[in-house]
Amino acid sequence: MFQLDDKFLQDVGLGGMPEEQKQAFLAYFREQLELRVGTRLSEGLTDAQLDEFESFIDRDEDKVNTWLAANVPNFAEDQVWQQLKAGAPSDIPELVVKAEYASLKWLGLNRPDYRDVVAAVMQELKNETIKNRDAILGTVSEAQTPPQSGQGDQGLAA
Repeated sequence: MFQLDDKFLQDVGLGGMPEEQKQAFLAYFREQLELRVGTRLSEGLTDAQLDEFESFIDRDEDKVNTWLAANVPNFAEDQVWQQLKAGAPSDIPELVVKAEYASLKWLGLNRPDYRDVVAAVMQELKNETIKNRDAILGTVSEAQTPPQSGQGDQGLAA
């Protein structure tokens, strides 16, 4: 899919940001991406569908297990499940992985265009970032430069 990393920052012209600013910007970008994708994906869904999907986000164990039993009864044999489980850090509870897996399967059934939606929103955000790169970099450099009072320079000329 895509990676929000140094290469991404290079691609949008923000590779020269200080490290702490890079991490803050990537966190902000990720938050905006999730918000916009969620908003776009929710368009056209019923309240019942939204509630069902929300149960995965909330990691409601009973609802996750019930949905999996009804919709993907042999999920343990699914390669996607196996990859998610194998790739999860050892300290992550299985419920978290199950909820992630269920949400992916749910999206595949209820919003089969979700990958296209994510790609479109990602491109929109990239374009906005590129368009506003100078303002973003200006804000970063202003945050690093101490304010100039101008008052200390007056006595030097005398």
